[in-house]
Amino acid sequence: MWKSLFTAVSKAPVLQTTDILNQQLRTTFILRRKTPPLLHKQGRKPKTLRSRHYIYELVKDTDVEKQADIDVILTSYVEGLGNAGDKVSVRPTFAYNKLLLPGLAVYASPENVEKYSNLTNDSEKIRYSSKNAFYTVQTLSQMLLSVVMNKENPWTLKPWHIRVCFRKCGYIVPEDAITLPEKQISGPNMELEDKEFFVTVTINNQEKVNVRCRIHHWSTNITERIPHVHNFWEILSEPVIPEQAPILESMPKKRNVIKKRQASI
Repeated sequence: MWKSLFTAVSKAPVLQTTDILNQQLRTTFILRRKTPPLLHKQGRKPKTLRSRHYIYELVKDTDVEKQADIDVILTSYVEGLGNAGDKVSVRPTFAYNKLLLPGLAVYASPENVEKYSNLTNDSEKIRYSSKNAFYTVQTLSQMLLSVVMNKENPWTLKPWHIRVCFRKCGYIVPEDAITLPEKQISGPNMELEDKEFFVTVTINNQEKVNVRCRIHHWSTNITERIPHVHNFWEILSEPVIPEQAPILESMPKKRNVIKKRQASI
C-alpha cells in the first residue's frame, strides 16, 4: 500500500503529509526525496522505485518553526500594548495566554473589527495617551527625585531645575510639562535640607502625576559640603510646604520607608 502511494507521488520532488491526511495539522512535516526518481515517458508504466528513493530529508517542521504574529483587537487597556479598540500584532502564545483567555482581546476577524470599532470612541473605557503612559505614571509616582541646589548662591526653584534633576536620573521631561508648587521655594536655606515637596508632571498633555522631590544643598567647597547620607530615601522627611502634607502622605512610598515607619511607631 505504501509503495503504491509513494509511487503515485514520485513525480513530485516534495512530499507533504497533509496530502495523505487531507487536512492541516499543527505538526506538519515537509519532506524531500534525497534521491529523486527518474521520470517515465507518457503512457508507459512508471519505473520501479529503489530503496534509495525512499530516503527523505526534512525540509520544514512546523512544530519547531517560529509562528507568525497574529492580530488581535483589545477590549480594554493593556499596559504596553494600547487602549480598548486598538488592533495590535503579538506573538501567538502571548495572545492566547495573556489576552484571549483573560478576555482582554479578541481575534481581529472582519466581524470583530466591525463589532468593536466603536470601542475607540467609548468614553467609559479607560484610555491613555499612549501604550506606555500608564507605565510612565506608575514609575514617576513611586520615585523620589533628589533636587540638588547651591549652598552658596541665592536661588529660587524654577522648572528648569527640576528638568535637570530628571535628566540626571535618565528622564527627559520638558519644562512646560512641569508644574511647581504655588508657594515659592527659595534658598539657600538649611531649614529646607532633606525636606520634601512634590511637583506635577503632565504626560502628553493628558495624564498628570505627582512626583515626590527632596531638597539637598551642594557646595563647590569640599569643606562646606554636607556629609552624604546613605540610602537617604529610607529616612522619613517633613514637607517643605505644610499644605502639601496630606498629598505627600497619600503618595506611594518605597517598601523600606514603610517598614521603617512601622518600626518607629
